[in-house]
Amino acid sequence: MLEFKKVKIEVPEGCNVILGMAHFIKTVEDLYEALVNAVPNIKFGIGFCESSGPCLVRHEGNDRELRQTAAKQAYEIACGHSFIIILKNAYPINVLDKVKNIPEACTIYAATSNPLEVIIAETSQGRGIVGVIDGFRSKGIETDKDIKARRKFLRKTSYKLD
Repeated sequence: MLEFKKVKIEVPEGCNVILGMAHFIKTVEDLYEALVNAVPNIKFGIGFCESSGPCLVRHEGNDRELRQTAAKQAYEIACGHSFIIILKNAYPINVLDKVKNIPEACTIYAATSNPLEVIIAETSQGRGIVGVIDGFRSKGIETDKDIKARRKFLRKTSYKLD
């Protein structure tokens, strides 16, 4: 038996999502520590799928609503040792190095505020993430006007100097 499924991740308004894979039950606590140490005033929820023993969705966070949402969405995914982080008051770029550097982190599939779909393969043993659809299909190639707008945006958000 091999079946493919799609799980749509609902990204809450004003939030970003990081979807990844890890390998150990302590992942949820290590992710918590990495996030609270990365950005002052960050709000987040984490859902982590345990793929052995009781196979529960473990969850942590410092925002009750984001924590509940992350746990619910992790349960929808229900793949291996996957994790989902929902961030508020921070962007993935602010925390990705910390997330990638926890010892049990294996893969980051997506870090986005775009609509996100997770493509899942399911067998009689369990489920695994095949890939993700992050946002929408490209509509064209940027023009000189688009380049100027991109550069202006990056400076407005303080990610690049004037």
